[in-house]
Amino acid sequence: MLRVRGTTYHFRRIVPPALRAALNRREIWVSLKTGYQNEARKRASLLHAKTTELFMQAHSVLAEPDALSRLEGLRVALRDLQSVNLPSSAQETASMPVPAPTPKPRTVKKTAEAPKAQPLMLSGALKRFVLDGPHASADTQKATQRAVDLFLQAFGDAPVSIIGGEKAGAFRDLLFSLPASLGKRKSSLTLEEEAQRAREEGLPTLSGKSVKNHMMRLSALWNQLHQRELVTRNPWTGWNFENGQKTVRRSWTAKELAFLASASWHSTSVPEQTYGLVTLIAAYSGMRLGEICTLRKEDLQTIDGILCFLIRPHTETGWAPKTEAGTRVVPVHSKLIEAGVLALKDTTDSPYLIPGLETSKQGVRGAALGRAFSLLKTRIGLPAEITFHSFRHTVSTQLRNADANIREVWIDRLLGHEATHKSQGTMTYLTGISTANLQQTVEAISYLETAFKKIAF
Repeated sequence: MLRVRGTTYHFRRIVPPALRAALNRREIWVSLKTGYQNEARKRASLLHAKTTELFMQAHSVLAEPDALSRLEGLRVALRDLQSVNLPSSAQETASMPVPAPTPKPRTVKKTAEAPKAQPLMLSGALKRFVLDGPHASADTQKATQRAVDLFLQAFGDAPVSIIGGEKAGAFRDLLFSLPASLGKRKSSLTLEEEAQRAREEGLPTLSGKSVKNHMMRLSALWNQLHQRELVTRNPWTGWNFENGQKTVRRSWTAKELAFLASASWHSTSVPEQTYGLVTLIAAYSGMRLGEICTLRKEDLQTIDGILCFLIRPHTETGWAPKTEAGTRVVPVHSKLIEAGVLALKDTTDSPYLIPGLETSKQGVRGAALGRAFSLLKTRIGLPAEITFHSFRHTVSTQLRNADANIREVWIDRLLGHEATHKSQGTMTYLTGISTANLQQTVEAISYLETAFKKIAF
């Protein structure tokens, strides 16, 4: 049976109960002196065969009169098992008859041994297959780097071949115990100390969604390793990420929107005008916070005579929509045109359409607004089921309950959802949806006049 201690595999075998007193052992542990699983299995099979032979000899010796002296020899043989653990090539040839060596001429130099292959470490796998990979987006690189950094902080670097389910489970449990504010403030504490602080102070901990995101990043890396046969299995799949009662996100009610509109903005890092503008766009388009905050001036264009937002990848920053369906055209609602959205192209100095936002150290534009919005809704007592993403829920709910003749595929296209039914006909039709139909869909979104504050550009 294989066991891992540190980065090295060990052979472990239980001594049969009838032989424990005679051999003075309950179990056998032998270092296999390798971190490679395949090599460890070869060496362990040899040790298993050797110990089986010794056990058989011990059973037969117990019935003989000179058992004590012969058992001592077997005990010595068990202690010397480490010498059996030779490299696989030497072990295989050791069982073959070897002819008497012939003297070599003195002029022949000894051939230098080939250097041993070094195991692929987790840090090396991250660099090779993600950070230096030609196909990983900037978002994927940053998120995977973050997940790997957390693992390295907790357990240190190790060969990927020996990281299994035990370590994956321990990492999952640790993530669930870390405070939700991890990484949002400077801290000199270790992860264990952060978890201890969260327990002692009763702090909110990472959500199941956050834990799942970290685990899925590692799972994606392991999929590449498994395809290349650098690991035998992916230990990051099949886990449950429920850590309590799940909070179901829902749409805004008219009363809650009015309450939000009456609340005073408190953030000093994000201007109130920017906050009002972003929430208004979200409410009348269903766009995600990240999609709104990364809009550039050239992403506001007239298509087929209709003013539209273009949500598309930005190669210069590495930002891309969440999914392939996220790349889309969203007609600008008439309420946004009345509010003066078109004027943003002339009044802002930066290449971005939305003013007053900074890019975080992690490369996320609008992260400060997301945090400030969460603090605001908590301060005024809005329920946990309501988040900024609830604007997207509200748009989806309104459109699906609208009296107008709006088709489901138009809504999916507008919101950047995958088609509900992925038949060939549906997929072909999705590519041919006109801008006019999308505009009809957008204009079906409506709110009470008291739902939002007036914005002055």
